[in-house]
Order: sequence, then C-alpha cells, then structure tokens
Amino acid sequence: MSLMTRRNFIKVGTAASVLASGTLAKSIARVNGANDRIRIGIAGVRSKGAHHIELFGALPQIEIAALCDPDQDILEREKKKLQANGSQVMGFADVRSMLDMKNLDAVVIATPNHWHSLMAIWACQAGKDVYVEKPISHNIWEGRKLVQVARKYKRIVQTGTQSRSDEALHQAFAYVNEGNLGPIKLVKGLCYKRRKSIGKVPGPQPVPGSIDYNLWAGPAPMVPLRRSRLHYDWHWQWATGNGDIGNQGVHEMDMCRWAIGQDQLPDHVVSLGGRFGYLDDGETPNTQVTFYDYKPVPVIFEVRGLPSRKDQNFMDSFKGIRIGIVIECEDGYFAGGAGGGWMYDKKGAKIKQFSSEGGSTHHINFISAMQSRKVSSLNADVLEGHLSSALCHLGNISYRLGRTLDPSELQEMIKNYSGMQETFHGFKDHLFSNWVDLSSQQPVLGPCLEVDTEQERFVEKENYDPQYWANQLVKEEYRSPFLVPNNV
Repeated sequence: MSLMTRRNFIKVGTAASVLASGTLAKSIARVNGANDRIRIGIAGVRSKGAHHIELFGALPQIEIAALCDPDQDILEREKKKLQANGSQVMGFADVRSMLDMKNLDAVVIATPNHWHSLMAIWACQAGKDVYVEKPISHNIWEGRKLVQVARKYKRIVQTGTQSRSDEALHQAFAYVNEGNLGPIKLVKGLCYKRRKSIGKVPGPQPVPGSIDYNLWAGPAPMVPLRRSRLHYDWHWQWATGNGDIGNQGVHEMDMCRWAIGQDQLPDHVVSLGGRFGYLDDGETPNTQVTFYDYKPVPVIFEVRGLPSRKDQNFMDSFKGIRIGIVIECEDGYFAGGAGGGWMYDKKGAKIKQFSSEGGSTHHINFISAMQSRKVSSLNADVLEGHLSSALCHLGNISYRLGRTLDPSELQEMIKNYSGMQETFHGFKDHLFSNWVDLSSQQPVLGPCLEVDTEQERFVEKENYDPQYWANQLVKEEYRSPFLVPNNV
C-alpha cells in the first residue's frame, strides 16, 4: 500500500465490494424504494444529454421535468420524444429560468465544456444536486470554485467519469496496489481516437437561426463563428474546448490518477505535440504527449488523433490498448480501460482478467447519493472530477506556452523525464507513418512548469517568466453577466 494512502485504498476496496454485491437490477430496486419522486432537469440535450434522457428516464421514481438547450430545434426534438410518452416536460433556452423551478431536485449538465462549472455553481446555489459531465471545468480555477460551492451548499455533485463506477477497475487497481505485480514504475494513459479535419472556412460563418448564440456562448467570448460546424467542433478551439486530452482523455486521465492514489496535482508538468496531418480551423493538438511528475510514480499521457497509417482508419495501440491505461510494474503490467482488462507478467503472458459492464451504474450511484445525502457514497465526487480535469488543463497550459523545436533538440530536452524517450520515439514513428515530416513541421515543446500543489497555481520565480504566463491561463476572463464568482 505504499503507493496509496490508507484512506484511498479503503475507499477503493469498499466501493469494489459494494459494486460486486449490487448488480444493475439491485441498484434500480434501491432507487425504486424511495418515497418521493426525484425531478430532474437536463441542460444540453443534443448528444450526450439525449443519452442522459434515456438513462435517467429509464429509472423508476425519476421524472424528467425540464430540458434546456439554446438550440430550439434540438430542444423541441427531445421535448417531443418525452411528450409522446405522456411527459409534461418543460423546455428552456436559458438555464437560469430552469433553475428557478422550485420543485426541481437535480440537474444534469451535458453542455459544451466552457459552461460546465458556471452552470453547476448556479445549480448548487439554487439548491439543486448536480450530475456534471467531464471535464467539470474549462480551467483550473473555476473547477476549485465548483468544489467550494458544492461543499458550502451541501450539494451532491457527481462527475461524469463513469469508470469510477466500473467494478472491474476497482478490483484491478486494488490487485495492483496489493503488490501482486511488484511496485508500480509508471502509468500511461492512452487516447488513440480518430479525429479528422474539421475543415477550414474563409471567414466568419452564419450561426444557425435556431440557436440563441448569446446563450450558447455564455461565459466565453461571443466572437464570430470561425468553423463550419457550431456543434461538437467547439472541442478543438481553446475558447470553448480542451482538446482530446480534456474530452475523451479525461476519462483515462482519471483512471491514471485513481490507480496510483494521488489526491493532488503533480510537482511538475511538461507537454509536447502539435496539430499534424491537415490544416484546419482547429487549435488544439491532435497529437500530444504530457508528462506528470508524480512521485514515486509518474504519469505519461498520450493523445493520437491520426490513424495508424496515412489514408487508413484503424488506430495505433500500445500493449493492445487504444483508449485506456497501462500500469507498468516491476513484475508485469495491467492493460485495460472501461470494462476491465488483463494482468500480464513481464513476458507478456496473461495472468488474470477483470471484466464488468463498465460504468453502467454511475447515474444510479448519483441518485442513491442524493437519497442518502452522503457525499462519501459518490463514486466520482466533484473533487475527484476537479483534480482529473485540472490535470488536463495543466498539460494544455504547458503546450500553449511552448515553442517549435527540431526533433533532435527536443529529444535532448526530455531525456531526464522517466519514460519520455521511449514515448517520443513512438510519437515520431506514428507521425512518420502519417507522412508528417518533423523537420519541416516541427513539434511544440512546452516549458516544464513547477506546480504549487496547495494553491493549484504555478510557482513564479521571476516576473514574466513561463510560470507567470502559465498563471494567466489558470483562470480566464468571463463575459458578463456569465461570471464565475470570486467569492462563493
């Protein structure tokens, strides 16, 4: 247990035993035993939010009382589906109006990232419990503010990192931390997920007439639309998204931190990468490697959005994993992700499998915690969501402050980071297979930033050094009246 605090280890073990004894059917039965109906509102219903309508709507005792979306077409689409089944659901374009509903118990937030923290803060202040999708924040500062608000108003706030409710991962991480594969040496998070070009527009684009763009932008700058598609491609622009490290990757980032029992940020962070293979309106890297200086076990996180080879659709893998984690130990390794994985010995022979239905009970865990009013019973409390989201932001901050370097110079600069030399070789080979010439399209290497883990800021050594500029990205400017409060 040297790599986990006793508190965290017990929490993992307890959660695993609860999950093991409670199937999906049993969990639903517990919800069904409640005395009162739970009325929820769902904000952002285009894709993930529509999925939440199905998940929560299937639970006994749950009434979906309200939907909110600034896109009138999407809002009406989902309202009609519910009304066809007899629901009296109300629809709103402005989340503030939905939060004014006195008989609303909870809200589910599945909006673009830049809205997550503010909307969840408003919900807590309105006396609602919250299920907020990942990442719970668009920057480090606002994530901590959400934690503070949740505690002040004594709200139940669940993060949408569903793998925290994955029985197999609870068991696998406990197995590793019991020393069955020897001491952990390194954890690698992997997000190898195909991301094609979003295209390049010649100038500002019209916003679809069904959308209230002021409400869609909210706290973000209300600037002309400079991409061909408003929806989803916001992930790849800094004002609204966090790239794939903060999109798909936050799930696996959370697994990495969970596996080694870390409940704070790392001492240092450095990130490298670029947007390779096409020229488009995206700003975030589609190929990125980030090193997190946790002691005694560092974390390396990789994002790859290009395929295994040029003009192919299949993706690379590392030890059989495309989206998941690999825990490197002295006597073997674990390779897996959502739904479990395998333990291997040093020669790569399979030792033991862990498997489950993934995080299928995550929303049920949220409802159960609402009923018990015990924050400790949440599998993915807001604090866990804040720390894992903040890791994504740390990596992006280093990257955004970086400069392009010749590959040989870059390799020399990362030689002292455990595991990074091997990872960088794979990075180069991957790009070579996609016909990317790094001598002409050089990668960006960010500064190695020292983190003040107590203040969740960067240690400033001199005026206007990289640490200073990094702190300018810990918090962002908000557009009035969509302001995250300084004092909560």
